[in-house]
Amino acid sequence: MSALILFDFDGTLADTAPDLAAAANRQRERRGLDPMPYELLRPVASQGARGLLRVALGMMPDHPEFDATRTLFLADYAASSTVHTRLFPGIRELLADIRRRGHAWGIVTNKVTHLTLPIVEFLGLMDETAALVCGDTAPRSKPYPDPLLHAAREAGYDTDRCVYVGDDLRDVQAAHAAGMPAIAAGYGYLGGDHDITLWEADARADTPDALWDAIESVLPVRARPATP
Repeated sequence: MSALILFDFDGTLADTAPDLAAAANRQRERRGLDPMPYELLRPVASQGARGLLRVALGMMPDHPEFDATRTLFLADYAASSTVHTRLFPGIRELLADIRRRGHAWGIVTNKVTHLTLPIVEFLGLMDETAALVCGDTAPRSKPYPDPLLHAAREAGYDTDRCVYVGDDLRDVQAAHAAGMPAIAAGYGYLGGDHDITLWEADARADTPDALWDAIESVLPVRARPATP
C-alpha cells in the first residue's frame, strides 16, 4: 500500500534563501545600508519576512515601520523569487524515485499561495505533486496540524500513511500533532540557535541523498515493500 510523503518547501525541497536574502538586502539598500552577508541571512530564511527583517534591519513586528517594510519586502521578493532559487541537489531524483516506488508526495509550506505557486511552477513540480498546501490554505499554519491534515485529505490518504519532512522545529511539531512521523532535514536553514537533536524527530537526514533512507525507516509498516 502506498504512502504520502509530505515536504516543507523552503529549506527542504527548494533552496530559496538566495532570493529571500536579496529581497532583505533590498530593504537595507533603500536605507542606504551596505548589503548584509548571505551567511547571516540564510539561517532565518524559513522564518520569512519576520526573521529576515529582524536580522537585516533589527526590526521587530512591533516597530512602527514594520508593516510598511514587510509589504515592500514581499513585493521585492515576489518580483524576483525565481532568480537564484533551485531544488536542492538530488531532490528531483528523489521525487521521481518516490513515484517510481508507488508512493505519492506533496508540499506543505507556510509560504502564502501567491508567493508559492510561481516558484513551484518554475521548478516544474505542479503536475507531479499530490497536494499543495500553503500558509493561507488551512485555518491555521504550522506548527498547528491543520495544513498537514488538509494535505492528507486532498491527496486521499489516512494520516497513518503519511510522513512529513521539514527543516524547522515547527515542522516536527506539526507532524506529531497530525499523527505523522517527522523527519528533520538537517541540511536546511534551521538557524544557528537551534539544536536539531532536541526536536524529537523520528529520523534525520543531513543531506538530500540521505532522505530516502530516513523516509523508508519511518514508513508505516503496511506501506513498506514486502520482504522477499
